[in-house]
This record gives sequence, structure tokens and C-alpha cells, in this order.
Amino acid sequence: MINYILASIPLLFPALISIDLLDNPWTIASSWLKYLDDSNRNESSSTSLSNGESEGIEIPSVSSQLLAYLAMGIFGFMLTNRLVPNIKDYTLRKGICGKDMGKRGTALADIPVPEALGIVPGAVFLICLIFCLVGYATSHPSKLLDVNSALLSICFMLFLGFTDDVLDWPWRYKLVLPTVASLPLLCCYNGSTSVVVPTPLRALLIQNQEITIFGNLANWFVEIDVGSDGKFLDLGFFYLLYMGMLAVFCTNAINIYAGINGLEAGQSYVIGCSILLHNFIEIRSESLTRENHLFSAMIILNFVGVTLGLLRHNWYPANVFVGDTFCYFAGMTFAVVGILGHFSKTLLLFFIPQVINFIWSVPQLFKIVPCPRHRLPAFEISTGLMKPSTFECKPGQHLWLKKLNRLDTGADRIPNMTLINMVLSILGPMNERDLCTVLLSLQLISCAFGFFMRYYVAEFFF
Repeated sequence: MINYILASIPLLFPALISIDLLDNPWTIASSWLKYLDDSNRNESSSTSLSNGESEGIEIPSVSSQLLAYLAMGIFGFMLTNRLVPNIKDYTLRKGICGKDMGKRGTALADIPVPEALGIVPGAVFLICLIFCLVGYATSHPSKLLDVNSALLSICFMLFLGFTDDVLDWPWRYKLVLPTVASLPLLCCYNGSTSVVVPTPLRALLIQNQEITIFGNLANWFVEIDVGSDGKFLDLGFFYLLYMGMLAVFCTNAINIYAGINGLEAGQSYVIGCSILLHNFIEIRSESLTRENHLFSAMIILNFVGVTLGLLRHNWYPANVFVGDTFCYFAGMTFAVVGILGHFSKTLLLFFIPQVINFIWSVPQLFKIVPCPRHRLPAFEISTGLMKPSTFECKPGQHLWLKKLNRLDTGADRIPNMTLINMVLSILGPMNERDLCTVLLSLQLISCAFGFFMRYYVAEFFF
């Protein structure tokens, strides 16, 4: 019961706003039946308008669409929750399983745990999304290209993740293939490639309606909007390159910030709820990007549902492992809604722990300091607690890192450079369940800080 209460916390604010957005469910259901009946009768005679509406057919209200997507999200949760226990037997039978390295020395360490179970929520997500798209594409035909590119990219990364769990791809493929998977998104992107320049920096580009020396230098690569006094900067190709890098980052950021029961699915669930709240806020305010956020809400409602169904089985002690399958699927889903929903910069505010983990991991990822194959926290059998894992070094090596960790210069072991180990170094050893709860609480606080930056602090700089 406590786990259900904790899991409901990230959904609390999106649920409160959704109550205001949704109308009477019975009225909505009858309007959908009437809409479908009118759609069938006018199918041969109706023509599409430029804004995506159809002649003679009333477009379903926002509340009716959200209710339909919510229903599919609940269905996705129930189906995922039901299928995971069944599918895990098939993965065990095929030898797709592993040992829980966080429980070495205990009876649980020798029990094979089914792996790559992220394929279940991924497949259920695609099924639910396809059903949602039947109504969405009918009422928004101009968005059909975006819809298909989203499905293609997510499906490709789901396939890559599952093959990685089975074949164990080298890291070079994990960096290149997400770039390829993001190409359909970039090809279909029809939004602005301009960014708003922070107010204190505009004087560096334009002064007294004239471009400065620094502005002329910047004009070689980007286009400065002189009419707006340097407020807007059109990045062109560089903005598309940024979005491609965003897709690569999202798919790998969750994958390297993992290793304990419930963390991968848990952080994805919290981020998904934060994106959903952001979508609901923008839909409620009737912003100019309302349709984009409705498209994002359709995808995220289904994602949150299937992720919660998986988290129930992946929570400590985990009955299944999500594998790279889920990490890549989740990362690409976030990239899809960020790019096609046109809030890619806001999306990064919800990835603060992942950004910190990546930056702190760079010396090991690029072999500046030794990087063992596994950087999971170490399990201490005598206490049953987890503590930071370490790597070996010589007494005179990596003095800067020893100083950061407040170690003696003659120490021969240094904690691995991950956010998980950093938390354990600061707060001290703790059991795996508490560690995951602390990390997810940090994720929740970081997302709340992201909202504060987006809706309050940004007003002072833009």
C-alpha cells in the first residue's frame, strides 16, 4: 500500500489539472459515438481543410480526446501488469536472464532474474498508441507525418534495445544508431529553429540597431534578427543538430543512470509525469502550442501507464529486469515528445539528475580515469547495505579526484564516478530500497526545480 501511495505522488498535480480539463465522461462518450457515426457517413464526401479539420464533421473537444488517451493509458497499465509475469517465463526459457549483482552473497544472488522485460511495456505502448492515433489522425490529418515518424523512431529504438540485451552491442553502436533513429523526427520537424537570446546577452549582438563586431562574427554561422534588436537567433542547421544530439542523450542518459532495482523505470515514470504536467499546464492556458502539447499528452499518457505497470514488477526486490530495451524505448519517447511537441529545451530541465550523472561520468566514459565494466554500488554482506563501488589506482594518480572525494593522496581506491555512488558517499551506506527512494525523490525535486525555472526564473531572462 505504501508503494502505491508513493507512486501516486508524481501523478498528483497532473491529475488535479486533468480534473479541470475533463468534462462529464458520459457526455464525452456520447459525443465520440456521434463523431464516429458522422465520420463514417461523411467519409466519401468530406474534404480536409488546411487547419486539419474536416467539412461537416465536428472535431472532438480537447477534453474528449484527453479522456480517450487516459482510458488507453489505464488499459496499457493493466495489460502491462498482466503480461509481464507471463512473458518473463519465455525469457527465462530462452536464457535471457541475469543475476542481481546488488545482492551478492545472499540467497537472492543465485536466482536468475528475467531480463529485457522492457519489451512488454514497449509493445503494449505501441499498441495503445496506434489505437489512439486512429482518432487523432482522423481529426488532425496534418499531424499524420509527425505521428508516423514518432512511431518509426520509437519502434526502431525498441528493436535496438532488445537486440542489445540479447547480443550485447559495443558502445560505438549505441551512439550511432540513436542518431539514425532520430532522422525521421528531424526530417518531419516543421517548427521554428530560432531561440530567444537572454536579455543580458542581446547587447553583445546588436547595439543602437546595428550589429556589433561579435554579432558579425556570429552571423557567419547563424542568422540574427536585427528587427527584434537581437532577441531572436535563427540557428538553422545547428538547431537540428542539437535535437539529434538530444535524442542520443535521452536514450543513453537513462541507460547509464541505472543499476539498482526500480531506478530505470522509476526515473522514467517521474519524468513522464512531469512532462504530462507541463502539457496540461500549456493546454489549460490555451497557448499557441496547444495542439503540440495535446499530441505530446497522447504519447505520454500511454507511456506513464505502461511504465507504472512495469515498475510494479521491477521495484525492490525486482522480479524482472527492464534491460536496455526499456532504457532506449523510454529515452526515445522523451526525445519524440520534446522535439515534435516543440519544448526540447524545457525537456532538459526534467533531466537534471541525468545531466549531472553524465557530466560526472565523462572522465570514466572517455577513459580519462579507469572505468570498470560495472559501476554499480557495492553490497556489504555483513550489514546488508550498499556503499560506493571503487576502482583501483596508484597512490600518486588522480590527485584531483581524491581531493574531491576527501581521500588521502596515498589511497589506492577511488569511488566510481556516478550519481548513485555520489549519493552514497554523501549520505552514507543504505539498503537498496531506501537508495532508490532517495534517488527518485531527488528526481522529483529536480523536476519541481525545472518547473520553477521554466515558469518563474525564465521571465527575468527572456
